[in-house]
Amino acid sequence: MTVNVINGKISNEEKVAYWDYACKHSDGKTLDSLDVKIDGDYVDLTYHFKTVPFERIRRITGYLVGTLDRFNNGKRSEEHDRVKHMTREDL
Repeated sequence: MTVNVINGKISNEEKVAYWDYACKHSDGKTLDSLDVKIDGDYVDLTYHFKTVPFERIRRITGYLVGTLDRFNNGKRSEEHDRVKHMTREDL
């Protein structure tokens, strides 16, 4: 649990209370750290979430796949020989 306090000091009990509040309102995401910015009688909370691993999935020869390691030689050959279209990033 990492709680960064900006512009003031708060007790450990308040840190735990803000952390619990943030976890309850994080829509199932895993909280990595929390910034508590004190502005007089008000506080601003900034949530920092842990990154979620992402695996690219493509449709190749009618199948949704992430990698080609489970394809047999015929399917690997189909993937190798298919027409690859240019995108804006390729221009």
